[in-house]
Amino acid sequence: MQSTTVSIILALASATAALAGSQEERRRLTPSDIAAMAKSGAGAGTSGVSGIQTTVLSGDPTAAGPYTIALRVPAHMKIAAHTHRDDRAAVVISGVWFFGYGSSADETEVKALEPGSFYTEPADAPHFAMTRDEPAVVYITGFGPTDTHYIDAAADPRRP
Repeated sequence: MQSTTVSIILALASATAALAGSQEERRRLTPSDIAAMAKSGAGAGTSGVSGIQTTVLSGDPTAAGPYTIALRVPAHMKIAAHTHRDDRAAVVISGVWFFGYGSSADETEVKALEPGSFYTEPADAPHFAMTRDEPAVVYITGFGPTDTHYIDAAADPRRP
């Protein structure tokens, strides 16, 4: 199942690149390859929540063009309602990702997305997410540059 999910997200990235006319190098990444790649904390297009690890799988989310990022989200993590300027598509790779749409992170409005699940983050559409008792890995593809704007500025974990 995991290899099928990886294939799906890489196909999404390839399709996005083809539509954009991108000349990015070809990539074939196994789960072991991805595990060995550099990980960072908050980066462009991420929530900025401490503890989440981000890996850029393809492209550059800070530049014009297609990108794919992997988010590794620990258990018991909550991401407040926010938006991104670009349309994004995502696939849950492992764990259960609780995702919802709306201007506030209402736990009654989330849908449990298990591995292999797909969802979208339309440009400027408020959404939120969380994990419960297990961590989750999510691959997100978009067309940069991307950004993250919290609906309630006080909920932004990046603020001083």
